[in-house]
Amino acid sequence: MLVQVATSTISSFQAISVRVEVEAGEKTENQYFSIIGLADAAIREAKERVSSALIHSGFSFPKTVLVNLAPAELKKEGASFDLSIAVGVLAASKQLDFKILKDRLFFGELGLDGKLRSVKGIAALVISAINVGAKEIIIPKENVSEASLISGVRCVGVETLAELCAYLRGELIIESILEEEPQQKYQKQKKLMSEVVGQGIAKRALQIAAVGGHNILMSGPPGCGKSMLAERFPEILPSLSNEEILEVVKVYSVAGKDFKKFLTGVRPFRAPHYNISESGLIGGGSTPKPGEISLAHNGVLFLDEFPEYKRGAIESLRAPLENRKVLVSRVKDSTEFPAKFQLIAAMNNCPCGRTGVPGAQCLCSMGAINSYKRKISQPILDRIDMNVELDAVPINEIKVSYENQEVGDCMLKEKVEKAYKFSLKRNGKANASLGNSEVMSFVDKDPKIKNFSSKLLDKNLLSARGYFRMLKVARTIADLEFSEMINERHLAEAYSYKVVV
Repeated sequence: MLVQVATSTISSFQAISVRVEVEAGEKTENQYFSIIGLADAAIREAKERVSSALIHSGFSFPKTVLVNLAPAELKKEGASFDLSIAVGVLAASKQLDFKILKDRLFFGELGLDGKLRSVKGIAALVISAINVGAKEIIIPKENVSEASLISGVRCVGVETLAELCAYLRGELIIESILEEEPQQKYQKQKKLMSEVVGQGIAKRALQIAAVGGHNILMSGPPGCGKSMLAERFPEILPSLSNEEILEVVKVYSVAGKDFKKFLTGVRPFRAPHYNISESGLIGGGSTPKPGEISLAHNGVLFLDEFPEYKRGAIESLRAPLENRKVLVSRVKDSTEFPAKFQLIAAMNNCPCGRTGVPGAQCLCSMGAINSYKRKISQPILDRIDMNVELDAVPINEIKVSYENQEVGDCMLKEKVEKAYKFSLKRNGKANASLGNSEVMSFVDKDPKIKNFSSKLLDKNLLSARGYFRMLKVARTIADLEFSEMINERHLAEAYSYKVVV
């Protein structure tokens, strides 16, 4: 008898539907169990796991079993096919009614004793089940708490193969596990922007960046608050939309990392050390895995001590900053990862860090300072929308009252949210994602503004890319005032954040 069982696999970061076709028979003297369909070693080894699990669960194993994983040209990896193969064998050998497999997807690794083990990337697999219209997915019980966070399909967790068969026959009722509200589980002490003393210009720049999704570079002496500002930046960002939450969950699930906190709308914040390799930052490996820029998708990538990163790692950011995705190519395959992140970078004014510190004397030569700054190439600077210089905060000014700080920060976030929604209503996307023609349409509406912007371009301090990015920042400044038109003041402020180090 021939039956089909529905499941999915992760290929090139996407969850793709797979049909597990199983044919079983008894009318032969030769016994064999064969799996075809471009399966990797882990799937080929399923023969031993499935046969042992069936026998230990009290079922008989047919003499001949042929399994085809369709589509055949798609490479399949991992042990998550064990459960669908086992169910297919039971249905093909008439130990289960094949009709009960309809509208159900199966994922899970089997132990030799018939127990189910958790699999990685379950959230991405659940999302694929929703896309194909499945009504129910059967998964290991260890994965239920993760899978049930994705609404839209019923998730049933089982501990053993025997338990699964009893459930499918209607002999056992399994209730869905309800995960506690993520808002309650992931409450943590907020880092308040108001805890940073002074730095009004930098706070203003970060507010603009939060509304428009702009990249920003902060430079200044050690201890002036660059890292504190960056760490608090996610607190004022607009919350993730439902679509963005699913995108983030998918990335973290495939990477095997916890994603539950993002269900509250909190945006990802990644701050890798400057010793990170290029593949660690961008993604890669023999089997390509998401890098830090993909883990920062729809969130923030903070690179502290920016010039200290490996030159190759910094330069590898060029394409992702422009295209909002990264293509990792290998001999056998290419994988595209999402990388729509907001870059927040920070650096000192010189290698020794004493420049700009009151009473301190810089120990660096001009050659050393120039060499330090040259580590950040002009193509990278062109892709950074805003540059802000911070000054050292005098000790006698650090007299802060912490009363009503959280109220002030909530008001700041509320203002950012309103301005962000104002821009989304008009553009359907953040200003940083506007095309050049789209942002020029705002300038062309007013000849006076067009002339003023042309004068700024004539100063030869900006490249064409830098010029258009400046216009996008001006559009965001106008949005903070809920203005449909860009004026000279908006352009002047945007120009003051010109990309020059």
